[in-house]
Amino acid sequence: MATFQELDLQNPLLNAITDLGFAQLTPIQEEAFPIVRSGKDVVGISQTGTGKTFAYLLPILRDLKFSKQQHPRVLILVPTRELVLQIVQEIEKLTTYITIRVLGVFGGVNINTHKQQVVQGLDIIVATPGRLYDLSVSNVLKLKSIQKLVIDEVDVMLDLGFRFQLLNIFDLLPKSRQNIMFSATMTEEIATLIDEFFIAPKKISIAVSGTPLENIEQTSYNVPNFYTKVNLLNHLLDDINTYSKVLIFTANKREADRLLDCLEETFPSQVAVIHSNKTQNYRIRSIEEFNTNKKRILIATDVIARGLDLNEITQVINFNTPYFPENYIHRIGRTGRAEYHGKSILLTTEKEQEAKKRIETLMQYTIPITTLPIAVEISKQLTEEERPKERQEKSKNRTSKDVRGPAFHEKKEKNKKTNQGGSYRRELAKKYKKPKTRGDKNYNKKNKK
Repeated sequence: MATFQELDLQNPLLNAITDLGFAQLTPIQEEAFPIVRSGKDVVGISQTGTGKTFAYLLPILRDLKFSKQQHPRVLILVPTRELVLQIVQEIEKLTTYITIRVLGVFGGVNINTHKQQVVQGLDIIVATPGRLYDLSVSNVLKLKSIQKLVIDEVDVMLDLGFRFQLLNIFDLLPKSRQNIMFSATMTEEIATLIDEFFIAPKKISIAVSGTPLENIEQTSYNVPNFYTKVNLLNHLLDDINTYSKVLIFTANKREADRLLDCLEETFPSQVAVIHSNKTQNYRIRSIEEFNTNKKRILIATDVIARGLDLNEITQVINFNTPYFPENYIHRIGRTGRAEYHGKSILLTTEKEQEAKKRIETLMQYTIPITTLPIAVEISKQLTEEERPKERQEKSKNRTSKDVRGPAFHEKKEKNKKTNQGGSYRRELAKKYKKPKTRGDKNYNKKNKK
């Protein structure tokens, strides 16, 4: 396997990589380096945890010359705030011995703060699409100086509904630029985006979507309900030595919070959680505590965890079986990163068996089933979602016909009048006859006598 020393890198970059303790290149890094440097458009398909970030950062930083210009030359778009912060940190680590100005911008922060930082001058801007577009239309940030556009985790970006914002951003960028796109999956929507905006892109595919990583040991449990899953987790996580750093995926934010409450009772001060309803500071703190081993269990939802650099995870536990099989691949890719051996555990209820079959079909691999330990209690308690919906039977006292009772009050006499139509007008005409001629005022008087 090639090493970083074999790449055409300057000493400042090599020194920074040495400080980080990296020696060997991953396949995506080795293959992408010369293509990105060539200036051609690039589309990289590679599983999570294969070193995609360095794959595009190294060749970009290699050829990024010192400049005093105010507006950025490199734009990196990512779907979440966590990824913005993570990539900015990676750039800062690699540029320890290089003068490069980098800024990360995302929603949830006062936009005036970002405007002030942009005005000070940039070389690289890392951004979520929404905040970048807001800065651009405010005329504070000019994108016509962008030479290289990187879109990382593009499949997640499209899943989150950023397509419209991406198209608006493309309109603001110069046509003469290099496009670099990385994704874990290739979908029809991504293919359409490439056809519209990329020029004869060079495609790099390191791992086919759906192929399980060889260094991940997979197993599964058939579990009847939520609280039995909790009992199983309590049993497994009690072995602190084996389960020393565990990432648990849940179906949604509500399930994540519910599971947090359950696990904190058994493992106080050992569990953290991240999802989109948590504040930015809370999410950052959860990730830091997990990465620094202050917390050994992290509960997360799919979107928030995609692309995050979570260190040395011993096990990934799928608390639910994801409906889309690609999500399972992304999840288990959090463990077994680089050359490390990892383990994945899938918990499946009877209703989730079809989803499991889709995963196995995609991977062309049957996930082994492990019998529930005898010590795990089968809970009869059900969540609100698991309870059968009771049929609302009609009351026996009700008749088939809708029989109406008397009104709450009787109408007043003056309101009982009904529309008499033409006959009513004829009765009035008999009582109040019109004179035969306009001038015969005494005609009605004679008839009344």
